[in-house]
Amino acid sequence: MNGLASFRDGKTAQQLAAHLRSLRLENVRLMEVCGTHTVSIARAGIRQLMPEGITLTSGPGCPVCVTATADIDRCIGAARLPGVIVATFGDLLRVPGSSSTLRAEMTAGADVRVVYSPLDAVAMARENPDRQVIFLGVGFETTTPTVAGAILQAEAERIRNFSVLSSHKVMPPALTALVDDPQVAVSGLICPGHVSIVIGADAYLPLAERYRIPCVITGFEPVDILQGIVMLARQIEQGEARVEIAYQRAVTRQGNARAREVMAQVFQTVDARWRGLGEIADSGLAINDRYADFDTDRRFAITVEPTREPAGCRCGAVLKGIISPEVCKLFGSACTPERPVGPCMVSSEGACAARYRYQD
Repeated sequence: MNGLASFRDGKTAQQLAAHLRSLRLENVRLMEVCGTHTVSIARAGIRQLMPEGITLTSGPGCPVCVTATADIDRCIGAARLPGVIVATFGDLLRVPGSSSTLRAEMTAGADVRVVYSPLDAVAMARENPDRQVIFLGVGFETTTPTVAGAILQAEAERIRNFSVLSSHKVMPPALTALVDDPQVAVSGLICPGHVSIVIGADAYLPLAERYRIPCVITGFEPVDILQGIVMLARQIEQGEARVEIAYQRAVTRQGNARAREVMAQVFQTVDARWRGLGEIADSGLAINDRYADFDTDRRFAITVEPTREPAGCRCGAVLKGIISPEVCKLFGSACTPERPVGPCMVSSEGACAARYRYQD
C-alpha cells in the first residue's frame, strides 16, 4: 500500500492489525499518554494485536495518578479547614495521601461533596453564602479552561466565598521530560486526544523536531487507536519524525485558541511536582495575581503533613513506563481496585486499574 491515505477512512480494526503485521520493525516501543487511551487499549485487547517487535506501554496520562502525594495532602488539609465545603470530582475521593483520603475525611465529618463541573461548585458557593467553598482543581488542559471559566463566573457575580486549590498541569513539558529520560526509551508517542483539542497538534512539534520522536494524535475507538499505531509504525519504518493527526474530526493544528486564552487570563505557568517524574519546570498552572482572591493557597493557611509515600507502591515507575503494572509486587494482591494502595489502581483511567480490570 502506498502511503497512509488508504488508512484514514473506512478501514476496519482487522485490516489495520493485518497491516501492522506486514511491517518489519524491531524493538519499537510506543507510549500512550492519555488515560482514556489506556482504558480503551486494555478493554479492546489492542495489546494482544501487536506484532512481535512493537510494544505498547502507558505513560503519565491519568491526571489523578500524576498528582503528587504532597498535593493530595494539600487537598486533605483543605478538607480539614473548619467550616469549609470542599467540592471535587469523584475520582479524587479514594486517592491516598500520606495518612488519609478525602473519603476518610468525609467519614470523620469533613464536608466533601462530589461535583460534575466547576460551575457546580460556584453554585454551591452562591447557595451557601456563609460557607467557604473550595474546588479541588486537578487535571490537564482538557479541564483547566472550565475551571478558569468558573473563576471568571464567580468574579462576575461577586461571589467571594469561592476559591480553587490548583494542582493543574500541562502536558508538553512532561512529555519532554519523558523523552529526555534514558530510562524511558520511547520510539513514538500516541498523543492525548482530549488535551490536543485544546493545545493543537503543533504543540508537539518540538518533540518531533528536537528529539526525532514520531507523534500521532488519535481518537478513542479501537479503530482510531490502531490507525494511530499504524501511522506511527510507518513513520518509524521510513525513518521520519512528524506530528500527524488521526483524530481530524476533533483536533486541528492550532487547537482551541479561545480555551487557551481563558486559561492564560486566569492562570500562570509554574513548576510542578509529578508523581514518578519529579518536579518539572513550567508544567503546572497557578492562579495569577489578578485572581488572587480565588486562590485557596493565598486565602487559607493549609496545614500539610510530612509526605510519606505508600510502602512498596511502584506507581511512579508505571507512570514513566519503566515497568508494566503486574511487575509491582503489590499488584492484584495487596493492591486491587477495592483496596488500592496507589493512585494508578484508584482511578478508572489508571494503568494498574485498567490492567487489573481487563487482564490485558
